[in-house]
Amino acid sequence: MDSFDFDTLAVRAGTQRSEFGEHSEALYLTSSFVFKSAAEAAERFAHSEEGFTYSRFTNPTVSMFQDRLAALEGGEACMATASGMSAIVSVVMTALSAGDHLVSSQSIFGSTLNVFSTIFSRFGVETTFVDPTDLDAWRAAIRPNTKMFFLETPSNPLTDIADIEAIGKIAKEAGALFVVDNCFCTPVLQRPIEYGADVVVHSATKYLDGQGRVLGGAIVGKKDFIMGKIFTFVRSAGPTLSAFNAWVLLKGLETLSLRVEKQSANALETARWLEQQPQVGRVFYPGLPSHPQYELAKRQQKSGGAIVAFELKGATPAEQRENAWRVIDNTRVCSITGNLGDTRTTITHPASTTHGRITPEARAAAGITEGLIRLAVGLESPADIQADLARGFVN
Repeated sequence: MDSFDFDTLAVRAGTQRSEFGEHSEALYLTSSFVFKSAAEAAERFAHSEEGFTYSRFTNPTVSMFQDRLAALEGGEACMATASGMSAIVSVVMTALSAGDHLVSSQSIFGSTLNVFSTIFSRFGVETTFVDPTDLDAWRAAIRPNTKMFFLETPSNPLTDIADIEAIGKIAKEAGALFVVDNCFCTPVLQRPIEYGADVVVHSATKYLDGQGRVLGGAIVGKKDFIMGKIFTFVRSAGPTLSAFNAWVLLKGLETLSLRVEKQSANALETARWLEQQPQVGRVFYPGLPSHPQYELAKRQQKSGGAIVAFELKGATPAEQRENAWRVIDNTRVCSITGNLGDTRTTITHPASTTHGRITPEARAAAGITEGLIRLAVGLESPADIQADLARGFVN
């Protein structure tokens, strides 16, 4: 289906029909598959014959989701996992060994930062965190044992935009695998592989589902890496995406463009409104000219996306937190939750939730203050979202 446009691929790519000729994708709720003979079973388990063997690593519904997302991202293959974090862990466990070095953006999801800085360090993988927008910092961090670059752009939660193409060239010069988390933009707004990324990871829980229903993760890249290495790890370790979740995600992909484009438009309108509010010290949104990487975002993304972060004013960190919590607690439309990518607008205080487990020093380095609020804009009326936020503003 290489000749089809993105929206057609989002609806039809990867579809497999059984002998019953079902129109919607079939949901295969089975743990295992039956073989015609012992010889066929042996061939399937040895992968010398195509087919399904066991749903921990091969399932028709999961395969359809994998093939569709690979087509949307412009990758050769995809491996689905149980969550976004299991996707990231699978890549690191596959590509790195004890004694290897990882260079990562310091502006990443709190759980990712925690995994890199504490968990993998116990197994001999050292991580250097750098400012994602500073190309010299990426170069300076390279060591002889550097094997991976990890980037999240836009970053969570401050929406820093890093130059994928430029960092990809640095990674290539270093001989390092370049991994990009494309959760915030999805392939609707940016396709990192086109800019030089080797691997793209997703928390499918977010925009790929889009309605806050299921967990899922995905890894997209070249076939030899995905099917030759990632597949082997997933088959053995079992961070498996369930067939039911894959089926839900398949239906989410069908409306991905419609949702992301509308949510991005709502986010831009809300970000512009927030900039006019006297209680707001700063708004972080790539679609605003005030964003430090505005021009890069225009080149690299189709729009600013649906995530808006903003800081409430306050003389002290305690006052900033008080003001931020007041805004959050007075909302009636926005959902107070750590998830994002939903059709419903969600609001959270990163310093005490998504990034609450990392050290104060790490939060400060990432620019996450006590007054910061992350807003993941949904499909509601922007006017209603703005009125909801205004309830907590104090003049």
